[in-house]
Amino acid sequence: MTDLASAPKPARRLDLTVQLVCADDLRQQIPDRKLLRKWAKAVYGDAATVTMRFVDAEESQHLNDTYRGKNKPTNVLSFPYEDEPLMGDIVFCPTVIYAEAKAQHKTVTAHMAHLVVHGMLHLMGYDHLNDRDAKEMESLETEIMADLGFADPYA
Repeated sequence: MTDLASAPKPARRLDLTVQLVCADDLRQQIPDRKLLRKWAKAVYGDAATVTMRFVDAEESQHLNDTYRGKNKPTNVLSFPYEDEPLMGDIVFCPTVIYAEAKAQHKTVTAHMAHLVVHGMLHLMGYDHLNDRDAKEMESLETEIMADLGFADPYA
């Protein structure tokens, strides 16, 4: 008889779907699925089902207005829909992300990694609506980014 406590545990799986529904010229700097998965798993190592959708500014603006009451495109939106196992959607707007990276003198890769980390933390229930929560979330982001080999995204 096998001792279940000592039996090998199956690997935790991140089921990741990547949807590219933005213009072809915006797709050039979107990291490949393997890299997106690596960044997401650095945040959440348990079983999860996540869809990452890359959209144009119009769709981002529509979603931001509909769900947050802000009538402008935004870099990332997260839509959690299950806690256990973790499930949710993260919507990215490359137009905004590329402009932010340039304005902040960051590489697109570093900024995108940060936004994947940020979006995953939102799926897990973290937020930055008040100073205490923002400080906690930013501290986690900075630590995870360092583990991934990136500089502090808030420096």
